[in-house]
Amino acid sequence: MHTNHYQIAVGVAADIEAIAQFQVDMAMESEGTTLDTQTVLRGVTEAMNDRNRGLYLVTRKESEVVGSLMITREWSDWNAQWYWWVQSVYVAPAHRGKGLFRAMYAKVKELASLEGIEQVRLYVDKSNRVAQEVYRKVGMEECHYLMYEEVLK
Repeated sequence: MHTNHYQIAVGVAADIEAIAQFQVDMAMESEGTTLDTQTVLRGVTEAMNDRNRGLYLVTRKESEVVGSLMITREWSDWNAQWYWWVQSVYVAPAHRGKGLFRAMYAKVKELASLEGIEQVRLYVDKSNRVAQEVYRKVGMEECHYLMYEEVLK
């Protein structure tokens, strides 16, 4: 898919460093959290090498990676089907406001349709109103679930 000279594609090994840096940047930008770059690099590499851990989509302008997201899977025993989760969404600041998330999300839906996926989900920080509005604009709705967690280490 092309959006004003941008291309959306499945990520490849050459994209790992850019994707990892996006995650480090996103954590700082959205939550004020400093991530260990080497740990993130290892995590992205492991997902890139094992589709069961995740599938990356990237947005390129020419050869530069300017955005990415990751798709992970969740099995629903209630519906006997896979759900897809969109995670790790990032668009470089200079490329925001150009419809790149919309284009990446359209690619997610296209791939989901090919694989028989009937539901796509994501989570977003409660305070990130800008991202919430973007997700609404592409047709997503706030669901009725709350998320809980316990950090075990």
